[in-house]
Amino acid sequence: MELKAKVNNKNDAFQLTAGDFNFNAFEIMGKQSNDKYLPGIFENFFKCAAVSTTPEISSFQSLSALLWRAVTRARKLPATKTTTFRMAVNCRHRLNPKMDPLYFGNAIQSIPTYASAGDVTSRDIRWCAEQLNESVKAHDDETVRRFICNWEKDPRCFPLGNFDGASMTMGSSPRFPMYDNDFGWGRPLAVRSGRANKFDGKISAFPGREGNGSVDLEVVLAPETMAGIESDHEFMQYVTV
Repeated sequence: MELKAKVNNKNDAFQLTAGDFNFNAFEIMGKQSNDKYLPGIFENFFKCAAVSTTPEISSFQSLSALLWRAVTRARKLPATKTTTFRMAVNCRHRLNPKMDPLYFGNAIQSIPTYASAGDVTSRDIRWCAEQLNESVKAHDDETVRRFICNWEKDPRCFPLGNFDGASMTMGSSPRFPMYDNDFGWGRPLAVRSGRANKFDGKISAFPGREGNGSVDLEVVLAPETMAGIESDHEFMQYVTV
């Protein structure tokens, strides 16, 4: 990935640092298996992926796992601390019968994946990606309907934030064609999400402007955590400053 820029944002409670990162999916998944810091991880990942019983893990889930590990290491959490990685899932094709893919209403739900900080940091990236993959696969028709039924019984606004200091939330999606929007001024130069709904651990994903499967990420972290991932060998091997 390419580290483009970094700016500081202030809020009333504490200072956050927002980093804009660009990931190339092909670069991440095609890194040589004899890398100094990740010996054999991706080689073993693809070997296992060839086995029919191994779940098919997307490049975006792998990218999320990379972030989950790096941020958890940078936060220096106790091994027994439970971490949470939240992702938004599209419910349209999960319902039975399926909804129209172009259904205009709100048809997403946020799903959490839990793991101890010790497991996230001591196990490999494949294991972390598998946990995310299992959470996504388990969110089926029954789960979606149960979520809606429970909400109707007890309506509430979805809380945004990092209330225990060990959470991350992935928002937006690299599948949204952000750079296809032309309002008469030409193709957008960049996509940014503004200051709203920002907190320590909030990530916003967009398609990379250059295309070819790249992903732009806005990552909001406490300053000491951002400094930690900038010195994280596993994470920074995909970054050009």
